[in-house]
Amino acid sequence: MATRTAVLLFRRRAAAAAPKPLQQYVAGLSTAAGRDVLDDGGRSGGWEGNRKQWVELPPFAPLDANAAAQAISRGGGGEGACSNATAIRWVRRCCPHMPASLVQKLFRLRKVKRNLLTADTSSTDGITEQLRLRRVSAKDELVPGDILFLPVNIQESSVAEKTKKFGSKNEIDFIRSLEIYKDRNIMVLNKPPGMPVQGGVGIKNSIDMLSLMFEDGSSEAPRLVHRLDRDCSGVLVLGRNQLSTSIMHAIFREKTADAVANQGSYLHMYVDNIVHYVKGTQQVLQRKYVALVMGRPRHPKGLLSAPLAKVVLPDGKSERLTVCAGSNTTSVQDALTEFRVIESCPQGYTWLELFPRTGRKHQLRVHCAEVLGTPIVGDYKYGRQAHQNWSPLPMPQAIDEEMLKKRKLPFGLALGGGSVAEEQPQLHLHCKQMVLPDISEAMQRLQSSDADHDFSDLEKLSFVAPLPLHMRLSWEILKSVGK
Repeated sequence: MATRTAVLLFRRRAAAAAPKPLQQYVAGLSTAAGRDVLDDGGRSGGWEGNRKQWVELPPFAPLDANAAAQAISRGGGGEGACSNATAIRWVRRCCPHMPASLVQKLFRLRKVKRNLLTADTSSTDGITEQLRLRRVSAKDELVPGDILFLPVNIQESSVAEKTKKFGSKNEIDFIRSLEIYKDRNIMVLNKPPGMPVQGGVGIKNSIDMLSLMFEDGSSEAPRLVHRLDRDCSGVLVLGRNQLSTSIMHAIFREKTADAVANQGSYLHMYVDNIVHYVKGTQQVLQRKYVALVMGRPRHPKGLLSAPLAKVVLPDGKSERLTVCAGSNTTSVQDALTEFRVIESCPQGYTWLELFPRTGRKHQLRVHCAEVLGTPIVGDYKYGRQAHQNWSPLPMPQAIDEEMLKKRKLPFGLALGGGSVAEEQPQLHLHCKQMVLPDISEAMQRLQSSDADHDFSDLEKLSFVAPLPLHMRLSWEILKSVGK
């Protein structure tokens, strides 16, 4: 009887706390280590006498990013979007603004507690609720209804202080000028050509290294959801917290897996790796690229189906991807790209729209060069031979002088140049549009008390990034010369 009473009290407490939004629970939490709390060795762990020293997180309500992504992608119910999670994952989800290093330190110093609810039946007033806190380890699994507690007086830090290391206000203003859209869960940028999205050997500045500069009032840096090549430009999506990032990652993976699994439904007439009939399908994630290629495709539209594999170049150091006929090895990846000719130019160039059905590294560049036989202008990795006889086009006098001005930008970037009138043109590949499900609305439904989450009416968001200057200039040059 006592056990049953304790369970009932536990459920009652969890139900009472559930309706509060996550922000109310974590509004007082900060983003930097508070030495007065972290250095006390865990001696202030009592509840009754030190209640004000703890912040109560919402009752554990697990979400499975992969299951959620499947439900969102297929527009169905989200009944399977729940699974168990560890204590550290739940803290990171509830407190996305806290640095991962601080969360780990709290667990190492035994400063994260879990509720232990019992019933006291000896009270003259009847059954009373007794709550005791016990230490929880980072890898301890939670069950629905578990409540975690964190120290409340962790001192806040200023993002302005963190952004000082990035340099001048001009650099911060430039980074923030790239924003196309931002809500509480995602951020969309127009990535400039020449800026890497991810750090690495020899890279001083990249989107992920500078992403903290996008945020005010938080030290939680936005996370990359997908990649764009260094010299590619256009729509780039970042997650503003761990959960939204995980769901978006899963949606991108789901798109690739579905495209590979259902590629037979697109096939009608298959000749030279090109499908000449493409069945229209509704896709929850859609991407449209614009590219200028050298030469003309033999067909005005189609679906390229050509697996990719990584090969090592003769120098033994460099690698590149290439179309591979066999698919019996683990290193070969199926790749699907839909294409459509926008305009063919008399000078031998063609503007294409490219719709990647799968998300493989360098997929569009390899498919254009090796399958269509039309390498992208400025692609010296996969179109090196075609560029050996490169001859720049003359600059028409009618071109607006403002488009011809060159100037330096922060982080070693430059504006101007790189068109088909240059001796060494830049890569002419741009992610012009991306259509995504409304992740914030989806997460709000997932975090609601409704057990059956229906995503069939989930709104789609469309983001468009204007062409970079060198591609706009090439468009004007080719249009003028063709007259």
